[in-house]
Amino acid sequence: MRRRGKILRFPGAPEPPVSSASSGLDDGEQGFVEVHRCDGAEAVVVKSLLESEGIPTLLRSRFAHSVHPFTVGAQGEVVILVPESEAMHSKSLLARIAPGPSYP
Repeated sequence: MRRRGKILRFPGAPEPPVSSASSGLDDGEQGFVEVHRCDGAEAVVVKSLLESEGIPTLLRSRFAHSVHPFTVGAQGEVVILVPESEAMHSKSLLARIAPGPSYP
C-alpha cells in the first residue's frame, strides 16, 4: 500500500534558559524567595498583611482558578514569594500570626 501523506516530524522541545531552569522561577520571579505555602484564601490574607508592611508579594499556583473554582487538599496550594531582601522580615511577621497555644 502506498503512503498518501507526508510525515512531518515535530522538532525537539526548546531548552529552557539557564537562569530560569536552575532556580525553577519564571523571569518575573527572579530575586524572589518562597516564604509560605497555603491555600488560596489564606494566601490573599497573607499577601494583604505583607503588602500593608510595604513588602512586594507574588502568589504562584499551578491551579487555574478560573477553570476550576474549587480545590481539594494540596491541589490548590499557593506559594507566597517575596524579594530576598524582605524574606527575614516577612518570616518574622508570619511567625507572629502563626497559630499556636494561646496564653492568658
